[in-house]
Amino acid sequence: MKIEIRNDSVKLEGYVNAVERFSRQIPSIRGKFIEQIVPKTFERALSKGNDVELRFNHRPDRVLGSMKQGNLTLYEDNIGLRAQCIVTDQEVIELAKKAELRGWSFGFVATKDRWEDGDGIQKRYIEDMDLLEVSLLSVTPAYVGTSVESRNGETYIIESRNEEFNATVEDLTEQIKEDREEPKPIDYSLIEQEIEYFKLKQRGC
Repeated sequence: MKIEIRNDSVKLEGYVNAVERFSRQIPSIRGKFIEQIVPKTFERALSKGNDVELRFNHRPDRVLGSMKQGNLTLYEDNIGLRAQCIVTDQEVIELAKKAELRGWSFGFVATKDRWEDGDGIQKRYIEDMDLLEVSLLSVTPAYVGTSVESRNGETYIIESRNEEFNATVEDLTEQIKEDREEPKPIDYSLIEQEIEYFKLKQRGC
């Protein structure tokens, strides 16, 4: 995870989840299991055109933006779901400065999955989903969470999966301040070269 801190915003970039990689053991009413996201599942979810919110700690009252608002970009590559976002929320900026952001998480509804038995533990493969939101976390990720919610008159099981990250924090606030106070000197040699170029061009050289 790369974090760039500016005067009034923070830019974050990194992987929300890696595909084709088994999770830690997840508890459930049917016993513990491990799971992985099948490649292209995130890509198919994003191609549905549904908006995906950017939240803080999964809280619906702490929406930091969304794909449609333009400050969140999501795409799947050969590693997994990658996110880029710009956040202007002051609490998130302060946590980023203190290196207290703990991880990414995403909330989804599984619309197609496949189960296998083996090695004494069940394996779940998620093949299709509705991606609802991604979250920045200030708490230690527990990887799994579920809730039952009503959407459009139907009941859904909303699942969340968390991913810890090691952040590389770059504070650009002082550099930005210096750039504003000390404008870079104009390189007149480049201007002179451009003038000579246009003179030669006008002469037909």
